[in-house]
Amino acid sequence: MNKGVAITGMGIISAIGNNVAENFQSLIESKKGISRISKIDTIHKNDIMVGEIDYTNSQLEQLLGLSPDNNFSRTGLLGTVAAKEAVAHAGINDINKYKTGLISATSVGGMDMTEKFYYQYLENNTNHKYIEGHHAGDSTQKIAEQLGIEKSLITTISTACSSAANAIMLGARLIKSGQLDRVIVGGSDCMSKFTINGFKTLMILSDTYNTPFDENRKGLNLGEAAAFLVLESDTVVKAENKTVIAYVKGYGNANDAFHQTASSDHGDGATLAMEKALQVAGYTANDIDYINAHGTATGNNDLSEGRAIIRVFGENVPEFSSTKAYTGHTLAAAGAIEAVYSILALQNNVIYPNLNYKTQMKEFNITPQLEFKEKTLKTVMSNSFGFGGNCSTVIFSKEQ
Repeated sequence: MNKGVAITGMGIISAIGNNVAENFQSLIESKKGISRISKIDTIHKNDIMVGEIDYTNSQLEQLLGLSPDNNFSRTGLLGTVAAKEAVAHAGINDINKYKTGLISATSVGGMDMTEKFYYQYLENNTNHKYIEGHHAGDSTQKIAEQLGIEKSLITTISTACSSAANAIMLGARLIKSGQLDRVIVGGSDCMSKFTINGFKTLMILSDTYNTPFDENRKGLNLGEAAAFLVLESDTVVKAENKTVIAYVKGYGNANDAFHQTASSDHGDGATLAMEKALQVAGYTANDIDYINAHGTATGNNDLSEGRAIIRVFGENVPEFSSTKAYTGHTLAAAGAIEAVYSILALQNNVIYPNLNYKTQMKEFNITPQLEFKEKTLKTVMSNSFGFGGNCSTVIFSKEQ
């Protein structure tokens, strides 16, 4: 069970770039994608900051060559862009040559169109087509259709902020078990009033740039994004002479069942997830070179995650940082966004700085990496912790 699952392609669109290359350039330049809200008419637009993608829906439709009468949500549009980049990167010409599945994560689904046309649905039939696109699975189905995936395993995961990490985990298990030869895994979430109002009610949105692991952190910045990885079996890699960019080496999921929207103060679920991932990988804590932390910049998460990291790594905590100061918290897509960033860190032997940090947290003495750093990396651990205590960890490695 220690055998790695090959990653042969990846794609991404976020507030700091419309593809993998642009995202990496922003990461190494410490370029933030956080700004005031510009694309949604909300009463909170002057109260909070978010990570918005530059493209409008119309521009995304043109980019994908969709007909004007389509019923794509923004979630579906973003997901299709990222998934197509991942498939192209993997050099896939005939997507149905092997048993290929799609596992896509989302929390928002088609909510953006439901909000936009909510008051008009009863006035005329013009926008009824968006009702069919409301549910979470619709975006997954549309991505599959755009990729040309036929009669295979196509499913959606919605476990809050750990969703895309769980998609990666399920995809890896399907390959290991031999049920699929190739799985496209990831997630997509767009900005919506639903999430803005919901997180505003929880009082965990910041009115300025988010500051992960800072003593004076004020809360998170919501973000929208999509990212996908192509996972392939040894059989496909060998038969097609594929270039492997990294391996999914370990993974773990746990639920501390502590609270509907908060993690255990002592990081119980996070600790279990990291320990399980290490166990699946056949690693010890000393084998991890860098942690891409969940790091939402909320009071609860950063305290909980920091304590969990100390419980797992003891006195030898590796360099860690959160990249949510770049993109905002992209909810169900976060695990996939940060998987791409983790793989880019491995490929380029770099560690990203934890932006906006000023003051050490008083509860512990570990400090995130504050400067861009070059370091030879063999393994990267990526954490994604969701509402309801759903905690997931994925370990990526250069070696099988």
